Amino acid sequence: MNVVSPIQARAGVLGPDAGIAILDCDIHPRARSLADFRPYMTERWWNYLQTYGLRARHGFNKGYVFPKAQPLACRVDSWPAEGGPGSDLDLLRAQCLDECNIAHGILNPLGIGQGDQNNGLSAAMAFAVNEWQVEAFCRPEPRLRASVVVPYEDGAASAAEIRRRAGDPNFAHVLLMSRTAEPLGNPRYWPIYEAAEEAGLPIGIHVFGYSGWALTNGGWPSFYIEEMTEHATSCQALVVSMIVEGVFERFPKLKVVMIESGLGWIPALGWRLDKHWKHLKAEVPHLTRAPSEYLKEHFWVSTQPMEEPEAASHLLDVMEWLGQDRILFATDYPHWDFDDPRTALPATLTAAQRRAILGGNARAVYGFL
Repeated sequence: MNVVSPIQARAGVLGPDAGIAILDCDIHPRARSLADFRPYMTERWWNYLQTYGLRARHGFNKGYVFPKAQPLACRVDSWPAEGGPGSDLDLLRAQCLDECNIAHGILNPLGIGQGDQNNGLSAAMAFAVNEWQVEAFCRPEPRLRASVVVPYEDGAASAAEIRRRAGDPNFAHVLLMSRTAEPLGNPRYWPIYEAAEEAGLPIGIHVFGYSGWALTNGGWPSFYIEEMTEHATSCQALVVSMIVEGVFERFPKLKVVMIESGLGWIPALGWRLDKHWKHLKAEVPHLTRAPSEYLKEHFWVSTQPMEEPEAASHLLDVMEWLGQDRILFATDYPHWDFDDPRTALPATLTAAQRRAILGGNARAVYGFL
């Protein structure tokens, strides 16, 4: 009996991309409730969580900012009968892995205690979330890989969690957020980079976070569109900080994947950094090369959400500046701005470029077979 693989079965639908083993670097799982983490928490921290709850540093956060038409910023059809979007493995399989021919998908859990006011609770939640990812998703579904969620405001605890997961093939990268209490180049975060480099794990930096600070220089934005657009500014700040503080001189093998931040802003940032560095390099003698060289060597970006200029050639110019090998495919499932691999990439890319972006580049970064 001949068995038809999912890739073969979808050949007529995927057209020229049939046969490509697609790697999705941004899938968002969700717990049905905090009770899902109970088996992986000590009595002390479970009782603390029940008594005081999660307390993110965002004191100004009053409910969800997402439009009501996209509750929790997710596709309406991604809600299972019980729990929230991303909590039902069968639905995730059907709508993302099977529908989009995903050979490997990386889980990036969001908003589950990483930036809590209490660093001890944040560390306990990170451990529980990591155990939960493996047991609820990775073991029953071999196509999925977990993120090492860390309590990023506590460098030592984060490093310990990374070393605990080192060598476990269930984990693909270390997950940080773009909004932290201080710029990510600050030495307080260096234990994270040291442990990640030691373990051979890339750092995945997803937009959002719980720094307690507003995105803008002048306070909290009024509208959702501001929040979405200004993700790029938080990412610009962290890229500048990591380069200028000398993170990549200290950790020359470190890889950083920018997730859901767009990519059109990167060339201009590189040009601006280089211009100022030429005149101010005496201030940062630890930098041995132009800032744009670190940017091109140590950073990768996800496709979702890519800018869509009126002239398609402009996007191709940006991709060329970055390097075609620096771009990784992402669906962002189950969010409302989910990208389908059949329509997400510019039609003018060559077959080889599409293969690289849809899977080859990510396999090189993450070491997947």
